[in-house]
Amino acid sequence: MLWLLLVAAIAIFWLIGVDRPKLKAEFRDGELATYKGHFPAGFKHNCLEIGHKTPFSGVVKVYSTRNGARLTFSKSIPSKVQQRIRNVFPHQGFKNDSSKKSA
Repeated sequence: MLWLLLVAAIAIFWLIGVDRPKLKAEFRDGELATYKGHFPAGFKHNCLEIGHKTPFSGVVKVYSTRNGARLTFSKSIPSKVQQRIRNVFPHQGFKNDSSKKSA
């Protein structure tokens, strides 16, 4: 019985506590170092253009929520650069899977 509670606790921790973004992009000095997940071509191009004009280093993550996508930035990315990235972000390209279902 104790092992069942332990397995349930681990499963709950994995579902809630694990960081699972739809997109994780790491930038170093304005260049895209690594990325994991779906990175739309237009958004990638715009981020690289922003990085060439104002070089920055940090991590950009995109999470899927009920209301759409949510962007998070590391603290090392300046707020003006964050706003420029938010402005070019394609919200239509990151719809959650529940929006595809029909009644």
